[in-house]
Amino acid sequence: MFLAPIIMAAALTGTPADWAGVTRPAGQEAQPIGEYSNGCISGAVSADLKNPYYQVIRQQNRRFYGHPLLVEYINDLAGRAHDSGLPILLIGDMAMPRGGRFIRGHASHQSGLDVDIWFRMVKSPLSKSGLQTPWALTIVKDNFLETNSHYTKDTYTLIKLAATDDRVSRIFVHPAIKNQVCHDTPENDRAWVRKLRPWWGHTAHMHVRLECPAGALYCIKQPTVAEGDGCGAELESWLEDIRHPKKKKEKPQKPVKKKVPEQCVELLNIK
Repeated sequence: MFLAPIIMAAALTGTPADWAGVTRPAGQEAQPIGEYSNGCISGAVSADLKNPYYQVIRQQNRRFYGHPLLVEYINDLAGRAHDSGLPILLIGDMAMPRGGRFIRGHASHQSGLDVDIWFRMVKSPLSKSGLQTPWALTIVKDNFLETNSHYTKDTYTLIKLAATDDRVSRIFVHPAIKNQVCHDTPENDRAWVRKLRPWWGHTAHMHVRLECPAGALYCIKQPTVAEGDGCGAELESWLEDIRHPKKKKEKPQKPVKKKVPEQCVELLNIK
């Protein structure tokens, strides 16, 4: 077992409030544990809060931790973006110090392998107040079928830089953004486009998810993204749902509550 001994007094059970109350990482070895949407992380590290090529927003929420591989990926992406002439990147939610479920917001971002990267980029660093209460830049029209004028060549470059990295498993973007990228990318250069997965929301940021790192014994992988670029029937089905929304069920089924992995409860209780 890679975790340090735990103190059992007043044991925490893994509620969102429990995870939010933790202020520092724990565990000797960096290990993502469980699923992206039901897990935690041992040995998390902080993003580089002084990197000249990106800024972490809403630092007061302490959601800027992750596996060292994730921090390395963000640093590399920001450097490549700078070399490509892009402005300063804005980094949104990663994970909390020991991962786990947020009180509000995402169901994922729990195992230290997810990061939100905003489409808004800034020419000059944001002030402290600007970082605490940033405004988001939506790049999708109100009809949710097309991108708007805020989608630019820089946006496309950032998305491509983010996706053309072997560490990336998938990137969630709004269907309209995936559709625009498909139109902008020649068919003979679409190998990376398959990683862009249509998902609701995600009009102002892309959600990057990394593969489980080598040697991550407790990390539960997602199924591999299907072959092909996803620019055909699959994408059209999402756009059709926007054009002709399906009626919601009167009594939707309650989501099944997942049991927090035992290793995560142990990690949470390390003092």
